[in-house]
Amino acid sequence: MGSFIIEGGHRLSGEITPQGAKNEALQIICATLLTPEEVIVHNIPNILDINNLIQLLADMGVKVVKLSANSYSFKADAVNLDYLKSADFLSRSASLRGSVMIVGPLVARFGYAVIPKPGGDKIGRRRLDTHFIGIQKLGADFNYNEAEQLYEIKADKLVGTYMLLDEASVTGTANIVMASVFAEGTTTIYNAACEPYLQQLCKMLNAMGAHITGVGSNLLHIEGVKAMHGCTHKVLPDMIEIGSFIGMAAMTGSELTIKNVSYPDLGIIPDSFRRLGIQLELRGDDIYIPQQDSYTIDTFIDGSIMTIADAIWPGLTPDLLSVFLVVATKAKGSVLIHQKMFESRLFFVDKLIDMGAQIILCDPHRATVIGNGGLYPLRASNMSSPDIRAGIALLIAAMAAEGTSTIDNINQIDRGYESIDERLNALGAKITRK
Repeated sequence: MGSFIIEGGHRLSGEITPQGAKNEALQIICATLLTPEEVIVHNIPNILDINNLIQLLADMGVKVVKLSANSYSFKADAVNLDYLKSADFLSRSASLRGSVMIVGPLVARFGYAVIPKPGGDKIGRRRLDTHFIGIQKLGADFNYNEAEQLYEIKADKLVGTYMLLDEASVTGTANIVMASVFAEGTTTIYNAACEPYLQQLCKMLNAMGAHITGVGSNLLHIEGVKAMHGCTHKVLPDMIEIGSFIGMAAMTGSELTIKNVSYPDLGIIPDSFRRLGIQLELRGDDIYIPQQDSYTIDTFIDGSIMTIADAIWPGLTPDLLSVFLVVATKAKGSVLIHQKMFESRLFFVDKLIDMGAQIILCDPHRATVIGNGGLYPLRASNMSSPDIRAGIALLIAAMAAEGTSTIDNINQIDRGYESIDERLNALGAKITRK
């Protein structure tokens, strides 16, 4: 599975440009199935999950051309639906959670889709009810084959309807929106996710000929169309990687500039880091982080302990809570990290405790971090990455620790971060891949 050997204690210096957003790219690539015409997508990150999805589409018969390092052309004019029943498809799609978003486009355009129980991170339950119930309300029939653990979805005709989602699921909203574009009449989706990546998907679909209004709000209206055409789209920079770089700069006491961050699309992320005492400066569309040897966690107005919690957009993304947690270990003061959405995402804190961090795991959703103000640096350790976001948090901890650490199972990190070792080494880190 590969390992990183990290020599801690090195400051970073220079400029780094974030990769394209993984979570947007997964949606955008699936949306190319909606038209037989060519769709060109720029700023696609070269990471494991994305590459696996691109290969999956190619195996389905989509003509995929790599135009440059991060740009691709997709043309889904000869999709092989028989491949969906093959053992190869079921094996590939089961290991990639993002593959669930091919259901909406396939049912919309072809009236048929197959999907196994998706894989992905081991961070707790990630149910698919929102996806399936929404597409069912449009008129699709779902049948679950328990023996083969796969879902078969059929629809002779999709008809627009009103639906109130039980949760503002980003991937669920994306799947339903893609299924709705060909539905007869009007589809109204209330309690829809409105993250920038979902907005980007809607903007791309409109460029392809869809009629979607309410983009950026939690109330979407989709007027069904008969056909869609090609377009060119550029993926936003990855807000999770941007937040990870801010955390690295803080933990290693580094001066760093993060280039071309699309600051208006970062929402509450910069201010959430400021609440931990980290200085950030916006320069054009770049974020400049000055060297800080120490930082102090803010408190609420009444003096009570600060809480950093995830929430649906425009709240704080849950994908960054692991980074906030590790950054707080060096701060002066205490903070409660409340991970509301996934009940297994905080279990990696035992590895930080082994490194000398003062953390109390209150329950599967909450951890209290008592920062020591950098008086007692973290110790090097041998550990394994349980998921993408915990993996990057452990890498940040290892970069700040005294001594040499090892992180195993780094394919989890590679699923979400493009050539992270090479890019950080260019800034002064000492990371060896084995």
